[in-house]
Amino acid sequence: MRIFQMQRYSAIALLFFLTIHMIVVHYPPFHIDFDRILERMDNPLWKLIDILFLFAVLVHALTGSYMVLTDVERFNRIKRVLAGAAIVLGLWAMYYGTMTILAFSPPT
Repeated sequence: MRIFQMQRYSAIALLFFLTIHMIVVHYPPFHIDFDRILERMDNPLWKLIDILFLFAVLVHALTGSYMVLTDVERFNRIKRVLAGAAIVLGLWAMYYGTMTILAFSPPT
């Protein structure tokens, strides 16, 4: 898949996930506090939504950064290095973020 296609697909996913995020977190009909966040993060569906949101953000950000850095033709030699660095950074961020989301559980 081409980089710009990944960027477009992740943008569509971000529209979906950002809408959910804004409605649930920033415009709830009630006051949001830490207890409500604990309740939501105890649900595996919300954890999956957060992980997919994280994945969409990382794909969009890293493909966008790669396209900006490699836009100039004289950088053809280092495209592989930049792509490799973006992949490593993305995998590390995805692992770290996923472990953080999965480890988040309410105190018993």
